[in-house]
Amino acid sequence: MLDSLDRTISLAAPAKINLALHVTGRRSDGYHLLDSLVIFAAFGDKVNVKHAPADSFAMSGPFGSELPDDENNLVLRARDALRRHFPEQATPVAIHLEKRLPVASGIGGGSSDAAATVRSLAALWGIEAEPEQLAAIGLMLGADVPMCLQGRSLIARGIGEDIEHVAGLPHLPILLANNGLSVSTPQVFAALEKRDNPPLPALPALATVLDVCAYLAETDNHLFAAAARLTPAICETMDELRNTDARLVRMSGSGGTCFAIYDSDGEAETAAKNLRQRNPDWFVVATHSVKEGS
Repeated sequence: MLDSLDRTISLAAPAKINLALHVTGRRSDGYHLLDSLVIFAAFGDKVNVKHAPADSFAMSGPFGSELPDDENNLVLRARDALRRHFPEQATPVAIHLEKRLPVASGIGGGSSDAAATVRSLAALWGIEAEPEQLAAIGLMLGADVPMCLQGRSLIARGIGEDIEHVAGLPHLPILLANNGLSVSTPQVFAALEKRDNPPLPALPALATVLDVCAYLAETDNHLFAAAARLTPAICETMDELRNTDARLVRMSGSGGTCFAIYDSDGEAETAAKNLRQRNPDWFVVATHSVKEGS
């Protein structure tokens, strides 16, 4: 049964952070095989949906003007994909995207937006689909969408569709920084010099920030070298973060957003304040990992 016509469903579309990302091979169709430890941040975009006489789509937020408002937008592609699978329930909707994450920046903004759209419209339209069915729809939109539908700590393998939940990770204070770079993921993968790296080491019990950082020190982001060759300014962001006395500094995904991990939220906030003062035009956010089950 449809919800009341005046009901608005709002869902967060959190930043996806690749704490570690190993490239382990490439399929015959060109897709790369990955092994990645992923968390989601408390900061991100927001998707609002409600019933309407006709479909509409609007965007706001600091990065809303940087996205297309046509079928190239993953939000509209997600709406249309869900509608094709459930045409009898898919009534017209008004969708609003508050875009707070930089575009093409390695923290899964578009994929997370698509996942939030699928979840919110499934609720609005009263679709009782199995998680596996929604994941299959999400995979058609992009390799990162299934993991964003999970929205919890995980290891993603294959092209991103083989997902293993990770329980028990501690609260991770994090600073996200991007100096205005948009990086092409296909170009980064094309620039890789090595594609047959070993998978992630076995995941031990990780009870503290120190445990997590000690484990991550044994891992890598295999996309960083290629991204830095294509866009050397990423190294500037990394250097700035290293100057904040973080426990660990790394690039997320294919870049160009980088992150730093701290012992406390207060240290992350202080580092963000100082970094913004030095670089007022950068995207800089102090946040933390999403608590399991929240």
